[in-house]
Amino acid sequence: MGPDGRHLPGAHLIDAYGGGGFRFADLSHRGSLLALPSGMWAWPFAHPAELNEAAFQRVFDEADAIDTLLVGTGAQPAGLPPAVRAALRDRGIVVETMATGAAARTWNILTGEKRRVAAALLAIA
Repeated sequence: MGPDGRHLPGAHLIDAYGGGGFRFADLSHRGSLLALPSGMWAWPFAHPAELNEAAFQRVFDEADAIDTLLVGTGAQPAGLPPAVRAALRDRGIVVETMATGAAARTWNILTGEKRRVAAALLAIA
């Protein structure tokens, strides 16, 4: 990723996921990933239970450029707390939760269609 190891500008298709990380833009990233209009960001969360409002601050900061947020919750689908869903809805963002693999594949499709999408992806082993 960038010189600080945390950010790569631009929306990039995800080439692979699993093994605790992701591959995109000919790079390998270990850990969870936040894919936003501003670029790909390291995301320091590992479990759905950690996903509170603070976890989505970068999403809130870029809300004007996002219509849909895909949340990959790991190997299995999991829900988000009602307060998080409400905070996203209040900013006009539709949230879809699903397993990380499905979220990564959907990110690729919607990004290819130039949609106003973001993805918060928990890494899976």
